[in-house]
Amino acid sequence: MPGTELFGAEERKEVNDVLETGILFRYGHDAQRKGHWKAKEFETEVKKITGAKYAHAVSSGSTAVATALAASGIGVGDEVIVPPFTFIATIEAVLFVGALPVFAEIDETLCLSAAGIEKAITPKTKGICLVHMCGGMADMDAIMAVVKKHNLILVEDAGQAFGSSYKGTSTGLFGKAGSYSFDFFKIATAGEGGVFVTNDEATYNAADYYSDHGHSHVGAKRGMEEHPILGFNYRIGELNAAVGVAQTRKVPHIREINRKYKKMLTEILSKTQGIGFARIADPEGDSATFLNLLLPNPETAQAVVDAFNEAGIAGFDYWFKNMYHFINQWDHIREMRTASKLAIEVLGAPQDYQNISLPQSQEVIGRLISFGIRCTWTEEQVKELAEKISACVASVMQKQMV
Repeated sequence: MPGTELFGAEERKEVNDVLETGILFRYGHDAQRKGHWKAKEFETEVKKITGAKYAHAVSSGSTAVATALAASGIGVGDEVIVPPFTFIATIEAVLFVGALPVFAEIDETLCLSAAGIEKAITPKTKGICLVHMCGGMADMDAIMAVVKKHNLILVEDAGQAFGSSYKGTSTGLFGKAGSYSFDFFKIATAGEGGVFVTNDEATYNAADYYSDHGHSHVGAKRGMEEHPILGFNYRIGELNAAVGVAQTRKVPHIREINRKYKKMLTEILSKTQGIGFARIADPEGDSATFLNLLLPNPETAQAVVDAFNEAGIAGFDYWFKNMYHFINQWDHIREMRTASKLAIEVLGAPQDYQNISLPQSQEVIGRLISFGIRCTWTEEQVKELAEKISACVASVMQKQMV
C-alpha cells in the first residue's frame, strides 16, 4: 500500500530540483529557487485528484486535521463527535484545539454512522470530525442530512482515503474542510506530510495563516507580513513536498491496479462460507487500498487470525487489538493523560471516558480483519493470497461446526 512501492526516478528528480537550489523552505527566496515551488506544486496535484478549489500542504496528516478543525471555527469547549475507530491523531487534534471529543458508534462502513451521530448530539455539540477509514468512505447522504438538520460543522479526516469519493465528490470535500495524510503508509507518500482542502475561500485563508504562525503571506517581505490570527508552525518543507508531487501524480495508476486486485480478491473470497466484507458506501469511489473482511463474530475472527499466523500469512491487521486505531487500547485517552486537557479540566468531560459503551462498534471491529492491497503484486500472488485466506477461514468454520 505505501506509495513508495513505486518510488523511482520521478521522486529523485523532484527532490534534486530542491537540493540543487538549496532552498528547503516553502516561502520566499524567489531568485534562488529557480522557479521551483514544490509545496505549491504538491497542492496543485492534490487539487487535480480531488477537485478541491483550495489545498494547503502542511507537515503531516495530523497537523492537517488540526488545521481543518481550527480553520473551521472549532475551539475551546466545543463538543466534537468522533469515532472510536481511527488513528489516534484524530482525537489528539480535537483535544489540541481545546475541544471536547464525544465518541459515537460506527457501522459496517467502518465510519461514523448517521444514527450514531444523531444519538451523540447534545445542545453543546458544535461539530463532527468524520473519519473515512481504510480507503473507503462514510454513508454521506445520511450523514449530511444529520449535519444540515442540526446545523453542525463537518470536518473530514480523510487521511486513509485520499483518492476515494462518494457519488462523484471526493472524500474531504463534503464539509467545511478536509484533510489527507501523506505519511509512509498511505496510497501516496511525502515521507511525512498532509494536505488541508476546502471549497471555501475564508476557511482556506484561515488555514493558510494558522499553519504558519499567523503570517498573511501577502505583499511584504517574509517576516514583515501582517498577522491576522495567532497560529503555529505546521509548515511542510520543500523536500517532503517534492516527494509528494511525484507520488500524487501516480495515484490514478495505483488506484486502478488496487481496484483490479481488490475485485479479484473479493470475487474469490466471497465463495467461502464465513467471509463477509465491510460495506463500501459507494463502490465506484473506493480507493481500494484495503481489503476489509468481516467474520461472523469476534471469536471466529480471533481463530482466523491464529490460523493466518500458523499458515504464515502476513500483511494483515486484526483491528480489535490494534494499539493505535481503536478505543480499547487508548488507556491514555480514557484517563486523559495528555498535556492538552484544559477545556476538560475546566468544563468537565462530556462523557465518562473510562466507561464508554459502544456495543455496535465493539461488535464490528471485533469481526474486522484487514489486508493492505499492494499495486506491485502479480495476479498469481493475488490468487495465492486469496486461496490461503479461504483455506484458513474454511478450516476454522469447519472446526466450529463440529
